[in-house]
Amino acid sequence: MWKWLAAAVLVQMGVSVAGEGGLEVVPDREPQAVFSGNVRKIAVVWRNSGDRPVSAELRMRLVQTTSATAVRVSEAPWKRLQVLPGQTITESAALDFPDVKAETRFLVRWLEGTNKVFGSTEVLVYPPDLLKELKSMAGEEEGALGLFDPQNQIKPLAKSAKVNFIDLEEAGVESFRGKLAIVGPFAAKAQMREGLAEQIQTIARKGVAVVWVQPPPEKRDKLQPSFYTVPENGGAVVVVQAGMVSNLPEGPQSQLNLIHFCELALHPEPISLPH
Repeated sequence: MWKWLAAAVLVQMGVSVAGEGGLEVVPDREPQAVFSGNVRKIAVVWRNSGDRPVSAELRMRLVQTTSATAVRVSEAPWKRLQVLPGQTITESAALDFPDVKAETRFLVRWLEGTNKVFGSTEVLVYPPDLLKELKSMAGEEEGALGLFDPQNQIKPLAKSAKVNFIDLEEAGVESFRGKLAIVGPFAAKAQMREGLAEQIQTIARKGVAVVWVQPPPEKRDKLQPSFYTVPENGGAVVVVQAGMVSNLPEGPQSQLNLIHFCELALHPEPISLPH
């Protein structure tokens, strides 16, 4: 659908696509994700499938798209790219994405001159306050959300999104009586306090929904699911592997994953086969 739209937009804008057998952008398997704002980096893979070296002075054209329209947002020089015959290289580019209120799709066109396009990169752009959802999940009551955040990744994001919380490193996990607790991420197993598992189990049995982010696995650790739910009497603990929420401050998908895990802890779902 989006590839068809991209081609249609190019035709409407009077843009020609570079032919086969030369320099081209290797399409991503999935759209990249960034937050709105200035100097957001994306990756782009280039391939020269021809039998001659290619040198091109490239430009970036940013287009905001919907299912029916495409609006040019900006255009700027990028760099001169030189690629040997048969070579594939990975480059990065920094772009300024406008403010958005919800997930918004953009296309970055890579072109030489005004109308020779070598390909495009799909980017999903998100507002930087995604974690404001925690407020509605946990409730407006003071102390409804508890954060045990030894790496200080979630607390700054929650403050920026104006989400009230209790710092469980100071107050203690076992004393929490709110609705939702997020424990982790951790840099390593050594960062977890002794008896933490028992404390998490205790508050879960009192009805607290808990998301417990595990430290990165060590080489000899047993293979674990990316996440799973442990029901307790009155509550539930969602155990999450570190890779599912890596780079929380800059990763929209990681923040969306965290929101999903919180929702799952508050409203557990039975395990079922895929549809």
